[in-house]
Amino acid sequence: MTRQPRITFIGAGSTVFMKNIIGDILQRPALSAATIALMDVNPERLAESEIVAGKLARTLGADARIETHSIQRKALEGADFVVVAFQIGGYEPCTVTDFEVPKKYGLRQTIADTLGVGGIMRGLRTVPHLWKICEDMLEVCPEAILLQYVNPMAINTWAIAEKYPAIKQVGLCHSVQGTAFELARDLDIPLEEIRYRAAGINHMAFYLKFEHRQKDGSYRDLYPDLIRGYREGRFPKPSHWNPRCPNKVRYEMLTRLGYFVTESSEHFAEYTPYFIKDGRPDLIEKFGIPLDEYPKRCVEQIERWKGAGGRLQGGGDDRSRGEPRICLLDHEFGLDRRTFGHLRQPQEQWLHHLAAGKLCGGSALPRRFIRYPTDLYRRPAAAAHGPDPHQHQRPGIDCPGARHREPRASLSRGDDGSAYRRRARSRPDLVARGRSARGAP
Repeated sequence: MTRQPRITFIGAGSTVFMKNIIGDILQRPALSAATIALMDVNPERLAESEIVAGKLARTLGADARIETHSIQRKALEGADFVVVAFQIGGYEPCTVTDFEVPKKYGLRQTIADTLGVGGIMRGLRTVPHLWKICEDMLEVCPEAILLQYVNPMAINTWAIAEKYPAIKQVGLCHSVQGTAFELARDLDIPLEEIRYRAAGINHMAFYLKFEHRQKDGSYRDLYPDLIRGYREGRFPKPSHWNPRCPNKVRYEMLTRLGYFVTESSEHFAEYTPYFIKDGRPDLIEKFGIPLDEYPKRCVEQIERWKGAGGRLQGGGDDRSRGEPRICLLDHEFGLDRRTFGHLRQPQEQWLHHLAAGKLCGGSALPRRFIRYPTDLYRRPAAAAHGPDPHQHQRPGIDCPGARHREPRASLSRGDDGSAYRRRARSRPDLVARGRSARGAP
């Protein structure tokens, strides 16, 4: 690319998030002179974001050009990358409604941004506007890469792929590196000494490997340490950022599944039927499940912004934390970096349990966009590698008959699940025993 890139940010009124993304961009030499086009429908928030972005560019010594737009199509003209980060309907009335209406009928939620009543309603509000962005992109920047940060990620990315398959898009989430930091903190190991590999679907990816680099250059599996620490009551440590969220759900599920999920305990409590149960307040207390957590965060964020807005616009060095949110842009400039994103799985299947066309997450090396994801599960026969070295280290706790399996071997079935269903019909005793073993913790 001979000219300087143009990066459009739709939803730039999300000032703090915009600052982190733009900070990551401007700290990369190949992007430091980019044109940053900020777009939002709220003129006051847009003006605040322009001040913050300009201050950030000056602090970093970047020669970036900052533009602001209230018209989406104009902001998208000639874009090379499009970052979207917005919430349709806002905290009031939509988030409040997503929680209060189900609560009247006994349905309790924690975050409600992925699935269930809240996730579905959020998706119904969000998808039509994402489609409008895609329509404009096809007209004024058809080759641009869409970096999609809006929840519900799986619903949104799926909807774009179905209606606008020509759009080059990837869904991004910070939970993988965020959880790695939390686990490193529990283990008292510097994050830079940890190596991990993750794959799955949005908000439910798992660390296939989580290892500590040794002095001789080898790596040691950290899963036994995590399970031991949880069983001994040492993990999880008290939250470093939110005392309402003690992170016990994920550790409990680690002992059942053998792998640690990358999304938070408050999210994961909604994704399984084991923790938020009618008439079981003991589970809520035991695992510290923060019901109605997301509305509380919204109120707190609004209050924080009242104080942070002036600080971000004023003096001081408010650089991004350097999280790898924007690694995908690096590949356009020849930087061979691996990143984690959510993509639509093609026929050749990167995750072999997931049917072609479904949304999956994994590490990728997107040379001139995401055409070369790393093959996460396809390996030679097990005999070539010997038995799983972790099988004896990670049994299911208090689960009769439970045993650890590699995810790629957990279901020997066709893509349509027919073989699994046939076995279930033929052995109802095993199905019943499995359900009993997977009962409420």
